[in-house]
Amino acid sequence: MAGLALEGPNPDVDVLDGINGLAKHAPHWVNKAMEYIGEYGIIAGLAVLCLIAWWSARRRPGAPSTVAGLVWAPLAAGIALLANIPIRAFVERPRPFKDHAGLEVLIPGKSDFSFVSDHATLTMAVGVGLFIAHRKYGLIGILLALAEGFCRVYMGVHYPTDVVGGFALGTAVALLLAPLAQALLVPLTTAIGRSRLAWLVRAPGVEAADGAVAGGRAGQGAEGSRVVATGAAMPRGHKERDKDLAA
Repeated sequence: MAGLALEGPNPDVDVLDGINGLAKHAPHWVNKAMEYIGEYGIIAGLAVLCLIAWWSARRRPGAPSTVAGLVWAPLAAGIALLANIPIRAFVERPRPFKDHAGLEVLIPGKSDFSFVSDHATLTMAVGVGLFIAHRKYGLIGILLALAEGFCRVYMGVHYPTDVVGGFALGTAVALLLAPLAQALLVPLTTAIGRSRLAWLVRAPGVEAADGAVAGGRAGQGAEGSRVVATGAAMPRGHKERDKDLAA
């Protein structure tokens, strides 16, 4: 199938020229930073964000279901990338720098097709997946995905519509398959929460839905109860001893 770029006035190309034009006038170090951020940095940042969200989710009530949602975020990204393979092969849109001379291309040599952007697809799928599980971290993830889309156009390797298509694909996969994913993942994380690997889904000391406590604090609680019970009985013993002495 022919590429999506058309002859004549094209808002897609106009936006590309406007955003990529910023790179032509930017200092060299800015372009190098954008190259690293757009190619690797934001994806690495999302990975760290997922780890932070997982660490936080383990300490919340209903931790297994929340952790299941967090597991779904990277899985959704992987599925979305697989779904993009036939889309790219069907559309066969060349990279913008192959059809439009004069672009400032920060990463030359890319020979695969342009629509839709893998980076935009991956980052938005992770962001939306995080949002389903945890609103605060999800909003941060979505903002990072939007920044990734800007970087791809700034670098001259994607049209704006490539990025928008990637956002749509990542969002669709993360949202539409989330109920099925939760139905499969929640029982798994719940079972892990009752095993020796409970720390993966629930922080030590956090009570599960069935009343179990992770990390061995249940024994400490029972011991504390015995201490309290003993302490409660002590005043009674003192009273009985005082009565004997008075007699």
